[in-house]
This record gives sequence, C-alpha cells and structure tokens, in this order.
Amino acid sequence: MECQIELNKAKCPCTYEPCPRKGKCCECIAFHLKFNELPGCVFPSEVEKTFDRSFARFVEVFGDKARGDRKG
Repeated sequence: MECQIELNKAKCPCTYEPCPRKGKCCECIAFHLKFNELPGCVFPSEVEKTFDRSFARFVEVFGDKARGDRKG
C-alpha cells in the first residue's frame, strides 16, 4: 500500500511541528509504541497539546466512555 503523506499531513492533528514523522502514520505509531505511548492523533486536541501520550492518559480520557459501552 502506498503512503499518502500529503493527505495524512493535512489531517494530522499533532502540534509537534518539527516532527520528521508527520504524515507517515506507520512510522509515527511505531515510534510512539517504542516509548509505551500512543500518537497524538488518538487524543482530543486539548489533551494532545499536553504531550502526555501515555496509555494511562488515554484510559483516563476514554475509560468512562468504554465502560459505558459495556453497561447493558
């Protein structure tokens, strides 16, 4: 599959501008996972700007929503 870097860049919400992986989603995900974190694009913009991309922060942001989906 061909990476569409320019299209990805246009949609990328990451605010870290000097990032050499911007628009290269495969590289971005691999980079962040290496540090036990998630890329900024999976967080709401107000959280992404904090650069706290930990799994714990992800659960903090989305945990209630996920638990709510399982309530029956």
